[in-house]
Amino acid sequence: MLSRLVLRAAPAALRSPAPPAAAAGVLHATRPLHTTRQRPAPLPPLPEKGGEVRFGLIPEEFFKFLYPKTGVTGPYMLGTGLVLYLLSKEIYVINHETVAAACILSVIIYGVKKFGPSVADFADKLNEEKVAKALAVKNEAIQDLESAIEQEKKEQWRVEGHHYLFDAKRNNIAMLLETNYRERMLMVYNEVKKRLDYQVAMQTLKRQKEQDHMIQWVEKNVIQSITPQQQKESIAKCIVDLKALSKTAQAAV
Repeated sequence: MLSRLVLRAAPAALRSPAPPAAAAGVLHATRPLHTTRQRPAPLPPLPEKGGEVRFGLIPEEFFKFLYPKTGVTGPYMLGTGLVLYLLSKEIYVINHETVAAACILSVIIYGVKKFGPSVADFADKLNEEKVAKALAVKNEAIQDLESAIEQEKKEQWRVEGHHYLFDAKRNNIAMLLETNYRERMLMVYNEVKKRLDYQVAMQTLKRQKEQDHMIQWVEKNVIQSITPQQQKESIAKCIVDLKALSKTAQAAV
């Protein structure tokens, strides 16, 4: 992986001019520390599979980098020449450790070829289980947040409808107060009417008693003022009037 990064960064490093040391020092000296706002950089997606390699070790990018300059056989000749140079100059000496390394490398390659797919499947299964658990937790959190959002919207809708409820309650209270006021006014009216009727009845009774008393007093005085002679004369006159009336009635018949 590091060799691939080096090979990819090498052309860009060769094309771009290197800054002078003084400028670099000034740049580092004048750069503010922890003063800029941190922004999350976009993370590249992780590759599901590794890059292509040759001979199980050398990346494909190495060969593609040398193809334009050395041709198709250039990388192989470079590797062969480098090995022959190391052996001829005795920079690397073949000994028993080389045989042991070759044996160990052969065992490792055999183990990778033999048990690699099963181990990879097991690792992929574990990774899928972890991803499934993470997705389950994520989906559950999303559902909880969605339900919380719906609940919040419902509460906001209820809050928006509170003024209608308050208006209805105010109207009910106003109606109750008006009803109570009218009941009290009716009670006052009835009480006042009862008292006025009592006063009218008292005055009527008083007037009737005064009239009865006046009539009795007048009758009593009139009777007392009549003498026995006047009574006899009035009785005689009444008898005469009755006789005259009887004669007039007989004549009419």
